Parts: sequence; C-alpha cells; structure tokens
Amino acid sequence: MMTSANHNSVSSPQSYSKLTGESGSASNWRWWLCGLLFVATTVNYLDRQVLSLTWKDFIAPEFHWTNSTYGSITAAFSLFYAFVSLFSGKFIDWIGTKKGYLIAIFVWSVGACMHATCGWLTMNFHHLADAEALRMVEAGSALALGISTTSMWLFMVCRMVLALGESGNFPAAIKVVAEYFPKKDRALATSIFNAGASVGALVAPLTIPFLAKAYGWEMAFIIIGGMGFLWMAFWWYMYDKPEQSKHVNSEELEYINQDEDAPLSSQKNNNAKSLGIGLFECLAMRPTWSFIAGKFFTDGVWWFLLFWAPAYFSDQYGYRSDSAMGATLIFIVYLIVTVVSIGAGGYIPKYLIERRGMEPYAGRLRSMLFFAILPVFALFAQPLGGYSAWWPAIIIGLAGAGHQSWSANLYSTIGDMFPKNAIATITGIGTMAGGIASFIINQGAGMLFDYSEAQGSAFHFLGFGGKEAGYMIIFCYCAVAYLIAWACMKTLVPSYKKVEI
Repeated sequence: MMTSANHNSVSSPQSYSKLTGESGSASNWRWWLCGLLFVATTVNYLDRQVLSLTWKDFIAPEFHWTNSTYGSITAAFSLFYAFVSLFSGKFIDWIGTKKGYLIAIFVWSVGACMHATCGWLTMNFHHLADAEALRMVEAGSALALGISTTSMWLFMVCRMVLALGESGNFPAAIKVVAEYFPKKDRALATSIFNAGASVGALVAPLTIPFLAKAYGWEMAFIIIGGMGFLWMAFWWYMYDKPEQSKHVNSEELEYINQDEDAPLSSQKNNNAKSLGIGLFECLAMRPTWSFIAGKFFTDGVWWFLLFWAPAYFSDQYGYRSDSAMGATLIFIVYLIVTVVSIGAGGYIPKYLIERRGMEPYAGRLRSMLFFAILPVFALFAQPLGGYSAWWPAIIIGLAGAGHQSWSANLYSTIGDMFPKNAIATITGIGTMAGGIASFIINQGAGMLFDYSEAQGSAFHFLGFGGKEAGYMIIFCYCAVAYLIAWACMKTLVPSYKKVEI
C-alpha cells in the first residue's frame, strides 16, 4: 500500500496527529538517531579527506609522489571499496544493524590511524634517519623511486583497511532510515545524515591542514581517526530496533510503521522469519540495476571532487591547502554543498510527495531530474576560472550539491521498492558499482593530469592546453553524468513497482 493511500485513510485529527508525529505524547527518537548517523558520516568523510588535504603539500615532498602515485592510491581505495561493498551490505543484513555498524566504524577508525605509521615504516625500510632525510633524497634517483613505491604500497594497505570499514557506513545508515522513517520522510532523513559527507568535507580544510602543519601529518590521521572510537559508545547506548527501543513510544512506532501493509504484530513475525535476499536474486531484478546505474555514473564525480579539489586549487591557482585562501575556497565549496543539498535534497521530494500527492518513487525521480541539471554548470568551471578562483569554487559547490541531493533520493528509492531485510544488501551492490566508477575516474585523472602536464601546450581540449585541458575533460564528464544516469533509471524502472519476495 502506498503512502498516499495511507494519508487518505486518516479521518480524525487524533489519528492524524499520531501519524505525523506531531502529538505531544509522541517520542521523536528517530531524529536523534538520524543525528547520530549524521555524525558517523561526518567522521567517515573526515577520515577520507585527511589524505587529500595533506598529500600535495606535506606527504608528496617526503615520499617523492607524482599525480599518478596519488591517483593509484585513491584508485586502490576505490577498487577495494567497491569489492567489499558487494558483501558489506549482506553482512549488515546478516549480523544486524547494531553490531554491524559498530564493527564497521571500529575497522575504519583503526585504518585511519594506521596511516600515521607509513612514514616510520618507509624510513626504516630504506634505512633513513628521519623525514628530512627522505626529502633530501635526489629527485628522480633510484632511491627516490624506491621511497615513492614503498610508501605508495603502505598507504594502499592503510586505505584498504579504511575502505573495508567505511563500506559498511551507508548500507547500515540507509537500513536505519528504512527502519525508523516512513517513506515520505526518508529523503529528508537521508539528506540530513548524508549532509555529514558535506560537513566532513567542510570542516576538513579548516582543521586538517593546520593540524598537519602544527603537529605533523601523522598526528592529523591519528586525531581525526580517533573520533570514531568515541562515536561507538553513543551508538551502543542509543540504537535498538524501533519495536525494541525503550526510547520509542507507541505513537512514534505507529508513525514509523504507517506504510506497512500488514498489522505491526504480523510484520514483526514476517521480518523475524525472513532470511533476506541472495545476491544473485537481487541482481536478477530491474530495480537493482536501476540503482546500480544511478551509482555507477555519478559516484565517481563526487569522489573526484572530494579527492582532487584541494590539488586543483593548488595546481591551477597556487593556493596551498594550509593557506588561508586555499582553506577558504574549499570551505566555500562544501558550504554550498551542505546548505543546498539539505534544503533541496530533502524538501523538494517531500513537497512533491506530501503537497502534490505524488507517489514516492515518482516524486523522487522528478526531483532527481532537477538535481541532475545542477552538475551541468561544471562545464563553466575552467572557462570562468580564468577570471577568478571563486568561480570554480562556486560551480564545484553547485555540482557537489547536485550530487548530494541526487544521492539522498537515490538511496531512498531502495526503501520505496525493496523490503527492509534487503536494503543493506542492495545498498552494498550499488556502492560496489560506485566504487568501480571512482576507481576509473581517480586512476584516469592521475594519469591524465601527469600526461597533459608533460605534454604542455601540445595537449589541447576545447581551447585549453596542458593540465588545464586535463581538468576540462574531467569537468565535461561531471556535467553529463547525472543526466545519463537518470535516463538509465527511468528506462529500467519507469514507474513504481514494489518488489515482492
């Protein structure tokens, strides 16, 4: 039964107040949990950003890295993230949300802190006394190449441990949203917790480069990585399934379960008996491939912006990540992402579903078409960047906001069509597709930037030469990726159809 039909069945003010959660006697524990998911996602993206904000100005001089070296490290993270995501969602569905999320954040916090050992291990492997000795090695020498290669593999191992844990974040978070929110509220709840990605990226340039400058890049990894261990204590205390939580009263539970076809007691029994859906069974369904398409064409765009934006402003405009201007530009990018994505990503579909009476899937798909248009502005980042660095900062911010709004609604389509015991599995499959795309774009970007820089004015694209042409090529893909994804999704699942198990 769809949400709109449930709304029409509400006849009395008393019953309506129960279903909207507006009654004074109804608890609102779901929003506290949404806040906790927001914090977890913020920490998740802070841990990812430490490397992108320190490699160019702090780590690369020690280890003699090139753009290709960094591209290989980020690509390894993306590829391994893609691989383990195929199983992380199934793992969350199997072990349960509470334990699964705890394990995930523990593993990624350990992985984040492990990065701090890479310098010490590299120095000992090559019998060098300290970081200054690493820097003093002659560039282009056999020893410099050895240092670069050793450190690259060490960082890859650390990134893989980080990826192993972080692959559980979104499957677990989306599962919590489906457990605690009715369909009409899921896009808003997802937009709020998903904004943690933007806030993490927003806080990162204001903290990480300055931590690295004051205490060394190693301490930046340890301080940021240690935040996840604190979160684990709050999660253990605060989360239980809605029907088992001492913080959720009967009014809120009725509101949470307003979309269910069966009575609550029957639904509990069905959920308890269900063993979930197998991976191959999921892959045989068109809605799964719709979600895969939505992730594959677009996730690489977000990860490119996340991993390469600091290097972009350093390369193209000379603003280091630890300079006031460099930090301000990155801050503006993610301020735009955060404000626009929460406002547009949550409220536009909510308006279409509640006020216009659209079925949830149709409302989300119409919203996503609008969000797919925002990244088109990426076409103008390089041309307008010739006037001021502020233009690409604003444009990248709008493109990122389009992605985050798109992503929040894309995740919500899973809850619209699939039963709750399959949500983490489907999320993991889609995340795998997004990770593969990120591997391609990050590895390709590193190689493209080194090649275009080496070719100089001999390399041309749309009026730009050298490395600027390389960035223009990537921005062109960013501009059209979401429209391609939307067309694929609309073709695969043109209208709402609930998956029956």
